[in-house]
Parts: sequence; C-alpha cells; structure tokens
Amino acid sequence: MASPAPHEGQEQQGGHHQQRLQKVMVAVEESECSRHALEWVLRNLAPTLAPPLLVLTVQPPFPLGYVSAASFGAPLGTVAPVAPELMKSMQEQQRQLTQALLDKARAICAEHGVAVETIVEVGDAKEVICEAAEKKNVDLLVLGSHSRGPIQRLFLGSVSNYCVHHSKRPVLVVKNQG
Repeated sequence: MASPAPHEGQEQQGGHHQQRLQKVMVAVEESECSRHALEWVLRNLAPTLAPPLLVLTVQPPFPLGYVSAASFGAPLGTVAPVAPELMKSMQEQQRQLTQALLDKARAICAEHGVAVETIVEVGDAKEVICEAAEKKNVDLLVLGSHSRGPIQRLFLGSVSNYCVHHSKRPVLVVKNQG
C-alpha cells in the first residue's frame, strides 16, 4: 500500500511535522543523576532522536598552578619546579577517567540501539555545555539534576540551573527519582 503524499509542512519520512527527528545533546559526568538522565533520554526520546545522540563531558581546566611555589613557603610569584612526571600522571589519570565515563555512556546507548557521538571539552562545565549546545545547533540539551536544596545551590552553584537560564537552546533537566 502506497503512503499518501505528505501535506505541506510535513517531512517526507516521518509523516507528521511534529515527528521531525531532534538533535539532542546529553551532558554527562561521573554521577548517578547523569547516568539517569542519559537512560531517561534513551527510554523516552529514542524514536525521535536524529542520529547520532551527542554525549558531552567537560573536563576541568588542567590546573597548571596546581603546585604553587607559595605553598612551599617561597615568595609569591616564584616559579616552583613541578615534576613533569606528576603533571603527566595527573593528565593521564584524567584521560582514563574521561575514557571510562564515555565508554560507559557508549555501552548504555548501544543497549538501546542508539548511535552516539562523544565529545570532550575542557573548561568551566556550565559555560562549556551552553557553548557546545549552541555550536552543535542542538534542538534539546539534556542534563541530570543533583537535586540539591536551595542552600546548597546558593553556595555550590548548579550547572543545570545555569544552563536553564543561559542556554540559547531548550534545556530539559531530568531529576533522579529516589
């Protein structure tokens, strides 16, 4: 049976205009609420996803001033010889943690049969997430919520709260039930 010709404003492949596939980005980090947000997207939005699902993680900037000379009693402004092996070791540990996080996200997506593209950026998470969503021109940015109380949010800040208020893209915050 031949399908009817699409009406004006409808897509050729999906039928109804509202069924247009969405370009979605999920920001992940090493937390239960982050994994919950990814799984929520896969359970609830999979049929509407434009492949690949974008999975973003943000590494903090590598602290070059991690070991300051002042911490050893030297006058401020003194350059301390930081062992290159220590710097390499810290960078390698961060790389391994990031790789493990992305491998886990890929495996979760594979279980749902969803193609994934992983992205690693460096910087302040809340700003980088908003910038990446804009740069990738996503239809929806998804974040997990740590469900912090108002006092904790006031002092600790909230990446999801920042993104809700500063992203130029629609933002969905998935709360962890339980």
